[in-house]
Amino acid sequence: MNDPVPMQSELLDPPSRDTADAPPAVPNGEVLDTRSTCEWILKAHRASVLIDAAAYYAVLRKMIPRARHSIFILGWDIDSRIELVPGGVDDGYPPKLSEFLCAVLDDNPQLRIYLLGWDFAMLYAFEREWLPSYKPAWHAHRRLWFRLDGRHPLGASHHQKIVVIDDSLAFTGGIDLTGSRWDTPEHRPDDPLRKNLGKTSYQPMHDAQLMFDGPAAAALAHLARERWRRSRRSGKAGRPFNGKPPPRTDLWPSDIEPDFSDVDLGISLTGPAYDGRPAIQQVKALHLAAVAAARRNIYIENQYFTANSVGSALQKRIAEQDGPDLAVVCPYRQSGWLQEATMGVLRARLHKLLKAADGNGRYAMYAPALDAPKGRFINVHSKIMIVDERLLVIGSANLNNRSMVLDSECCMTIDARGDPQREAAIARIRNRLLAEHLDSSEAAVEDALAQHGRLNAAIASIKTAKGEAARTLEPLTPEVPPELRDIADRVHVLDPEAPIAANELLAQFLPEPTHRPVVAKLLVLGALALGVVALSVAWRFTPFGHELSFAKLTTETQRLAATHFGPLAVVAMYALAALLSVPVTLLIAVTGLVFGAIAGAAYALAGTLIAAAAGWAAGAWLGRDAVRELAGARLNQLSERLRSKGLVAVILLRLVPVAPFSIVNLAAGASHIRFWDFMAGTAIGMAPGVVLATSFARQLVSAVRHPTPLSLLLVAAIGVALVSMSLVLRRMLMRRQ
Repeated sequence: MNDPVPMQSELLDPPSRDTADAPPAVPNGEVLDTRSTCEWILKAHRASVLIDAAAYYAVLRKMIPRARHSIFILGWDIDSRIELVPGGVDDGYPPKLSEFLCAVLDDNPQLRIYLLGWDFAMLYAFEREWLPSYKPAWHAHRRLWFRLDGRHPLGASHHQKIVVIDDSLAFTGGIDLTGSRWDTPEHRPDDPLRKNLGKTSYQPMHDAQLMFDGPAAAALAHLARERWRRSRRSGKAGRPFNGKPPPRTDLWPSDIEPDFSDVDLGISLTGPAYDGRPAIQQVKALHLAAVAAARRNIYIENQYFTANSVGSALQKRIAEQDGPDLAVVCPYRQSGWLQEATMGVLRARLHKLLKAADGNGRYAMYAPALDAPKGRFINVHSKIMIVDERLLVIGSANLNNRSMVLDSECCMTIDARGDPQREAAIARIRNRLLAEHLDSSEAAVEDALAQHGRLNAAIASIKTAKGEAARTLEPLTPEVPPELRDIADRVHVLDPEAPIAANELLAQFLPEPTHRPVVAKLLVLGALALGVVALSVAWRFTPFGHELSFAKLTTETQRLAATHFGPLAVVAMYALAALLSVPVTLLIAVTGLVFGAIAGAAYALAGTLIAAAAGWAAGAWLGRDAVRELAGARLNQLSERLRSKGLVAVILLRLVPVAPFSIVNLAAGASHIRFWDFMAGTAIGMAPGVVLATSFARQLVSAVRHPTPLSLLLVAAIGVALVSMSLVLRRMLMRRQ
């Protein structure tokens, strides 16, 4: 299939690029400025905040069939299996996302749909659809294209969540089209529709998305096209987009009254320096400018609360005698053992700093509770900041360091600029959010704010009036668990404040060198370095990488497996392939296809361990200086704080995408991590992904080729087993920590 070329949107001004910290107050107190805080300031004819995913998904389900030319869907995760309306809808289309999109394409012969997800790391394998690029669902229609985008520095991610229909209607915010996101504002504890793809219930989820039209929507279409163009595997931008922009149409849903009309939207981005493009840190500058502009109240909803720059700005403001109130709504605890041990620790540290600076009782942190005594809380995934009745910021960016400097993000801002109607609209959105969390009414929130003026005093008065209500905003005092206090100063590496030079990271990760014969080491190092570099370059930039495709590698492995010593040869192949920079996940999936789920998993894990052991031995023999010269430029995200020895450190190295598989092996050997700790950590860290890849690769292909009830049942059974395995692994790791 030829590479699709989306139609060119209307020309926009060249993007501005701001890599420095936010400047002092911009002229005339303006927050939105294309020189620092935003990429564009463009008109939206209408804009509305959709609170919680049920509202967003329902609108998408209604509006996508109205598309005539193009739909762009960008996400941190996109899952073909989700149902946008879990309870069903009588619109004549299939329930699952991929089938729904294909049916819409059948009805609209001029329509093209482009889906661009993040090429995720193994760390998130349990949360995602496995091998989405190979899913038949994403290849079921010739005018539907799906890609995974991994064009970013090591350790970064693509976190933007954008949908644009016909360049005319756009959505962005905190909600991906994936599992465990759907919920209603009622957040009923036992809602039968709130089930993940495994048909098990998940925690109530609060989120928000902004819907808007006009030139601002066309700007996001432009952004989506640029992302699509840069995602080409060759790394080149591709030929210029040709064609005329699609004719503008009025796609605003008639049953939704807009919150804003004829309003300017500031579009702010985060993007790391990569592939010749400079860094963009507009989201960071925007939040600093918004904090500086606050007079009475700052209301924040966010999944994370760890950003050092924003935290420092907030400390200064609440320490002022007449500073603003600060109310932060976030999850009771971070989801998952790794998030709690990292982002949770950093949140507790920032909370402590804010409390120390708060001499005037201006600051409070809350967790939305369904029933706090019973431990029932609502997960917060929204990314919102509301400053007084002046500023509304909503987008994909978390309040962590990553979203300020490293991950791709997109935030939208409305500045009322003294307009009474816009100020009233911003106040209504804030009051609506607080009313949902406090199980109250917008009118009650409005009255409390009018009476008390200050945000936290108003919240306290509503809580007092309701008495011991189960659903409320529970005051939250996050603390670092005793078992994590020893690493509290080291986990910041998983939320970096700035990209760190590779050589600096490696210098911290590896111990000082021991004295070894220099000439012999340099000779071996030179030959090894030249070989690895040449083969890596060949894999990345020549037809070699394209020729060694999934299908061809599978065919050659099948031939090798048919020989007398086939399994042993395949296992040995891993060590060689790791040296050649062949992606280890590709080898694992191929092994599952050729040998089946059980034998394939055993061979793949054995091969992976042999490759890891060989790399460890080479690193131990070469030493720290040699590995630095060989691998320094490729260790862009290797942590200075993961040099601690032990099993858990190695497991984290395998789960967290800090460096290529072969480079981690060399670095671990040179760092003198104990061999058996390294091997055990590798086995535990890699085993879930190995089993997942081999099992699903084999059974999914079987189910597609021979869709019998038995083959489908096997796929379902494997899914249940894998979910159970993931839960056991998480508990084991949590106990180990």
